[in-house]
Amino acid sequence: MTGTGFTGATAVRFGTTAAASFIVTSSTQITAVTPPGTGAVNVTVTTSQGTSTQTVTYTYAAVPSITSVAPTQGPTAGGTTVTLTGTNLTGATAVRFDATAATSFTVNSATQITAVAPAHAAGAAAVTVTTPGGTSNAQTYTYAAVPSITSVAPTQGPTAGGTTVTLTGTSLTGATAVSFDATAATSFTVNSPTQITAVTPAHAAGAAAVTVTTPGGTSNPDNPVAYFFYATAPSATNIAPSSGTVAGGTTVILTGSGFTNATAVRFDATAATSFTVNSPSQITAVTPAHAAGAAAVTVTTPGGTSNALDYFYLAAPTLTSLTPSQGPASGGSVIALTGTNLTTTTSVLFGGTPAAFTVLSPTQVTALPPAGAAGAVTVTVATAAGVSNGLTYTRIAAPAI
Repeated sequence: MTGTGFTGATAVRFGTTAAASFIVTSSTQITAVTPPGTGAVNVTVTTSQGTSTQTVTYTYAAVPSITSVAPTQGPTAGGTTVTLTGTNLTGATAVRFDATAATSFTVNSATQITAVAPAHAAGAAAVTVTTPGGTSNAQTYTYAAVPSITSVAPTQGPTAGGTTVTLTGTSLTGATAVSFDATAATSFTVNSPTQITAVTPAHAAGAAAVTVTTPGGTSNPDNPVAYFFYATAPSATNIAPSSGTVAGGTTVILTGSGFTNATAVRFDATAATSFTVNSPSQITAVTPAHAAGAAAVTVTTPGGTSNALDYFYLAAPTLTSLTPSQGPASGGSVIALTGTNLTTTTSVLFGGTPAAFTVLSPTQVTALPPAGAAGAVTVTVATAAGVSNGLTYTRIAAPAI
C-alpha cells in the first residue's frame, strides 16, 4: 500500500477484517498479507492519528475452475486450438499443459478460454488456468503420437474396390479416417491400437498410398510398406482344346489378359487339378473330373474373376450294335454302328485298321469296313473322350469253286 502518514500504523484492514500481517516499510509504504475474503473490499490503515478515509478497493478473485476441454486430443507437435470451458476465467494470466505454457490463449468470457496447445510428449497432460484468484483444477488433454502403418494385407485387389484389408501399425487408436490416395475407405473399424480393418474403395488400376489419420496426425503416405495395388480384372478369350474326357486330366491352354498372380482356375465351381501362369496372357491348366456337359471356365486374380469360357466334358463312347455284323472279307459293305456319345468320333478301327466313317448323330456312325482276312475282328470307336468298348465284326471269305 502506498500513501502518506503510515508511520506507527497499528492496523491494516481489508473491509472489517485485519490483515494477516503487515510491515511498515516507510511513512509512505506498507506491505501486508491479505486475510481471507470475497468480492471487493475497502482497504484502510489505522495509526494513532486515526484511520484513512479514502476508498481504495482490493478485489478478491474466485479460484478458476475448468469443466471441459475440447477437443481432448491432438498431435505431439502441438498447434491444436483447444476450447476450455469453466468458471471464473476472467483475468487469466496463464494456461498450461503440464508445466508448458500454451502457445497462445484468448479469454473469450468468464466461462471460456481458447488456447493453442504447445508441443508435448505423447501421453496425458494436465491443463490448468491461472488467474489472480489462483490456479484451477486440471483437465486431461491427451497428446497422440503420429500413427504409422507397418503392413497392409492383402496388398492387392480389384479396381471395383470391396476388398477387406488389415492394416497393422502403431498409434491407430482414435482413427478418424483411412484413405487410399485421396479416396476414403468405404468403411473401417479400429480393432486395437495396432490394427484397423478397412474396406477398399473403387480406384484406378495401380498403386495407392494407404494412410491413417488420428488426432495425432496422418501416417506417412510415402511409406513403401503402406501401398495397396489395384489390379484390373482378368479377361479370357480362348481355351484349347475346348473339350475333353469327364475323367479330367486334359491339359488346356487359356489365352487372355491380366493373368498375372492368378489365384485360381475353375471349371464351374471345381478348381483345376493344377495350373501354371506362363505369362500375363497365358495359363496352362489341367482339367479336373466333371460331369458330362459344358463347364464355365474362369480365372481369378487379385483383380477379380474373368468372364467364362465354355469347356465341354465328353463321356466316353459306347457301342451297342453293328448292322450288319458281318460282311465280305474284301470289304466295301457299309455298316451302321449304334451306341452313345459318338458325336466327336475321330476314328473307327477294325482291329488296328482305320475305316472311312460318317457321323450321323450322337448315337450312330456309318463305316466302310476295310478289306481283311476272313474271320472275326474287333470294332471300336475313338472320340475326344476316349475309346469305346469293342464289338465283333465277322469277315466272310468269298466262295471258291
